[in-house]
Amino acid sequence: MTERYEYVPHRLLRHRVHDVASGTQGVLMAVINENVSDSDHPHWMELAYIRAACGREFTTAVSNVEPAE
Repeated sequence: MTERYEYVPHRLLRHRVHDVASGTQGVLMAVINENVSDSDHPHWMELAYIRAACGREFTTAVSNVEPAE
């Protein structure tokens, strides 16, 4: 595959979520399976893109995302 990313469906898309790694809450905007390697050997990770209340988006591992209370 020559692409460096692909979108992944997720049950919490467009819902308010909590990132357990940073303690930040926001809206889950996308989950992307992304090649994060700089070498010829691909290393794929599923990253969650979360938009915080300030409007800035940040990434975290999908395993760190849980529904916000």
